[in-house]
Amino acid sequence: MQQPTAQQPPPQTTTDVLDPTAQYMKRRRTALWVTISLLSLSVVVLVVGLVSATRTGNVAVAGYYPGITLSFGAFLGIVGINLLENRRPMLMAAIIFISMGVIASFFCAIVDGIIAAEFIDSRPLLEDRCEFYASGSGYAYDNYYTEVMCSSFNSECKVRMKSNTCYCCDLYNCESPDYHTHYYEFTGVSSCWDVVHLHRLLWACVVLNIMGLFLGIITAAILGAYKDLAPAPRCPPVPPHPPTSCITPPSTW
Repeated sequence: MQQPTAQQPPPQTTTDVLDPTAQYMKRRRTALWVTISLLSLSVVVLVVGLVSATRTGNVAVAGYYPGITLSFGAFLGIVGINLLENRRPMLMAAIIFISMGVIASFFCAIVDGIIAAEFIDSRPLLEDRCEFYASGSGYAYDNYYTEVMCSSFNSECKVRMKSNTCYCCDLYNCESPDYHTHYYEFTGVSSCWDVVHLHRLLWACVVLNIMGLFLGIITAAILGAYKDLAPAPRCPPVPPHPPTSCITPPSTW
């Protein structure tokens, strides 16, 4: 009676067993590209935030703070990835700064979103119901004030305006001059369209900070896994043929 032959397991190919060196290099490339992407995004956040902060003189913008922390953390991460010695402390510092930048992105996105949605009303600006006051001839910025007449809620009042200011009388309450739910004046602008651009830049800061929030979390997780990996050992080159020893025959006398 013929005995059943035992089935041999299929031979493992090179694709089934990952080479430690190839696996290490793959994770290194992934960590490097993700960190470079975070650095590029943080630079964009920083530039857009600084442009938004310098657009007007009285509207506070906080969108550029995460760009500073995230860019510094990403820079430390790129340096740490390319180090062989002291790699772990450098990556730990990068993860700490990136985590701080993630927290800052969360809060700054909320702050800029509230300012753009609740404190800046763009409807009077888009409908050309706001006025722009440049300055008197021969007077420098911040050195000249004037009084303009505003009509709101069936009442008229005089409002003191600084030079280079865009003001919206529709948003100013003459009966309660100390209480304003929206910004009614924007100082340090060249026209009222600068305020429209500011409103759009604030929403751009919100979107970029949300992107930085998620990309920072992913980068911190990848760097945290990469810092525990040991570099792949470098084996010395194997000679093609083993050396042969030369044996001299004994001499006969």
